[in-house]
Amino acid sequence: MEKITLDDLDYKILKLISNDARISFLEVARLCSVSGASVHQRVQKMIGNQVIVGSEFRLNLNRIGFESCAYIGICIDREDDIDKAIDQLKAVPEVVECHCTVGSCDLFVKVYARNNVHLFEIIHTWLRPLGEVHSGPVISYKEAFRRQIIFADE
Repeated sequence: MEKITLDDLDYKILKLISNDARISFLEVARLCSVSGASVHQRVQKMIGNQVIVGSEFRLNLNRIGFESCAYIGICIDREDDIDKAIDQLKAVPEVVECHCTVGSCDLFVKVYARNNVHLFEIIHTWLRPLGEVHSGPVISYKEAFRRQIIFADE
C-alpha cells in the first residue's frame, strides 16, 4: 500500500480528532489557527486516501452483559483455507477482531462472550471447526487502556 505524505497540520488535525471523535471541525480549526473549510478539505482528503477509515462509538460491553473477553490463536491446516476461515469468522458476532499472524498461529482473534460458558460454546461451535485452537484462550480480565497511536507534540 502506498504511503501517504502528511504535513504538520495534517498530524495536528489527526491528533485532535483521534483524541475526540466528537470535536467539531470549527473547534479543530480554532485550535489549529486555520479555517473550518481547510480542516474539512484536509479531513476529506485523508478519508479519500484511507488515512482515516471510519469513526465509531465504543461500547462498554461489560455493562451490557459481555463479561468475558479472550484472545485466541487459531492454526489453519492449509494456507489456502485462511481466507475462507476469515470469512467464517466474520459471521460470528462475538469475534470483534481478527489478525493474520506469523508464528505459532495463523489467525489471532478477540472474542467477547457473556460468560465463560458462552466463551466455551463459541470456541467449540465456531473456532475449533476452522482449525486447531492454539494453546487455549488468553483471558483478559480488564482492559487497562485502549487508544489510537499518540502523535508527539512538535
